[in-house]
Formats: sequence, C-alpha cells, structure tokens
Amino acid sequence: MAALAGTVLFAALLPATGRAARVAEQACDLAVALLFFLYGARLSSRETLAGLRHLRLHGLVLICTFVLFPLLGLATAVLTPAPLTGQLQTGVLFLCLVPSTVQSSVALTGAARGNVPAAICAGTYSSLAGLVLTPLLAAWLLGAHAALSPDGLARIGLQLLAPFLAGQLLRPRVGGLLARHKRLLTPVDRGSILLVVYTAFSAAVAQGIWSRTTPTALLGLLGVLLALLAAALGFARLGARVLGLDRQSGIAAVLCGSQKSLANGLPMATVLFGPEAGLLVLPLMAYHQLQLVAGTFLAGRWSRAPDTSGGRPLDTRHRGETGRPEGAISSPDVQRAPG
Repeated sequence: MAALAGTVLFAALLPATGRAARVAEQACDLAVALLFFLYGARLSSRETLAGLRHLRLHGLVLICTFVLFPLLGLATAVLTPAPLTGQLQTGVLFLCLVPSTVQSSVALTGAARGNVPAAICAGTYSSLAGLVLTPLLAAWLLGAHAALSPDGLARIGLQLLAPFLAGQLLRPRVGGLLARHKRLLTPVDRGSILLVVYTAFSAAVAQGIWSRTTPTALLGLLGVLLALLAAALGFARLGARVLGLDRQSGIAAVLCGSQKSLANGLPMATVLFGPEAGLLVLPLMAYHQLQLVAGTFLAGRWSRAPDTSGGRPLDTRHRGETGRPEGAISSPDVQRAPG
C-alpha cells in the first residue's frame, strides 16, 4: 500500500515526459511481458486440474467476477446520486471486468481457515478466464475507450498471452528454480507493478489529471467502491449458502468472488487504454486497498469461529478456538505478485 501511494506521489511530482516517457513506456511493456511469463511459469497444471472437483465453488466465483460485477458496474452509472466524472466512471466499470486475485485470496483464505486448494484453483481459473473475457467485455461495454482493433488484439497477444504460454511451456525447466527463489522474485513482481503505475500516472499528470477531477468526485468514488465491495461479499456469501458449500469452501468463495486483481488489471489497462490509463486505473487501485482491509477483518473473524457446521453452508455466527481445515495446504506455486 505504501509503495503504491509513494509511486503515485512520485509520478505527480516528477512525471516522465518527452523522451523519458517513451523509455518508461518501453520498460513498462517489457515488465508486463515478464510479469505474465512468471505467472505462466508458476502455474501448476497438476493443481489446476485437481481443483476441478470444486465446480460449484468455481462457478460461483466466475459468476461473481464476470457477471455480477459488470452488472453492478453498469448500475453505478445510473444509481449513483452524484455521477462520477467520465473517466472515473469508466474506471469503475473497468474495475468490474478485471479477474479475481490469487495471492491475496489464498493468503486470506488460509488465515480464515478456509479451503486453500480451492482458493488457489478459483483464483487461477478466474485469471485464465480474464485473459480472454476482460478484453472482450471491455471492448463491448466500454466502447471507444477500449475498442479491440487488429493492432489491439495483436498487442494483447504479444504482451499477455504469448509470455504466459511461454511460461507454461518452460515450467518443467524453470518452475523448480522459481519456487526455490520466490523471495528473490517478489521485488521483480512488485517492481513491475509499480513501474506500470508510474508510467500510467505520469501520462495522466501530463494530461492534467488533477484538473479533471474534484474532491467531491473522489469521495463519491469511495462510496461507490464500498457499495460494490459490500454487494459482492453479500452475493458470494448468499450464493455459497444456496449452493450448499461447506464452511471452508464458502470462505474461499466469498474471498475469491469479491476480490479484483491489481496485478492483472493494471497491465491490461495499459494495453487496452494506452496513455489514458492513468485516471482509469484509480478505482482499481482504491478498490484493491479496500478489499485487503475488508478481507483481513473477515479472515480474523472467521479464524476465531470453530467449524461446527458439520459440512453445512458457511455460518459465521459461532466464535471459539482456532484450527486449520483438513486438506488446507500451502503451495509453492501460488503467484507472488501483489493482488
């Protein structure tokens, strides 16, 4: 959180312009490609296939991520008492099209004594689906802001899909090495994200971002994001009960279904929106902080609740001693990127 805030402040005080901006954009393109290569190299095909047995959970997470959120995003343009400025509203809708997270969902699910293997697979499936669905939904719902031209499709293929597939192909050779040195690679992951943030906000500052928004609009944005988070948490929890998920799987569904990936969303925004990405990613960055705070609170609450459900759907009314669910494991293949 501190690094993101510091990067935005640095971009506001010392934005990259002219030749420096072109160098930053080229470095950003390379960083995005590296990020998705590492995603592919770390993704365990064995665990992904083994997680297919949790079909109801994965279906619920995908519905929350790619059906509920887009509908909520469209509703914010009509239902908000004080409409957001054009780019902030577009940014809210783009936030609603981004896939779920892997790392933070898994960490919070483990802290809450939920079904960790299922959370790993749910976040992975959402990320894979997002490589295709997010650009398509953005082109459909955002119109001219993210029109998918042949050049745009080629750029998505070269910057996102091709590195990811290369990572998957090379996983047998490099997967073990990456797992052994994952702590050393964490700065690479986070540094890539911070470079994307700096490049995007530098372009936004050069375009006069602060003159195009107001404190009132920012407060309105905060209210909209809190409403989105509350609606997603409530829908995922209700869906887990309706589908009859046990307590551990219900926890995973709630945490995975309500979160959005900063690590996937920021690179996609730079590819889809180019120089206009600066203000458009502000809602995603703010939502990312809110989801971590809310997820940490819920994980702490659920970790104190004994599993007395006997396999019944998620119930958080009981409190008591701590413990760890049977089958909850830690995986070396979990992505190490923030978000």
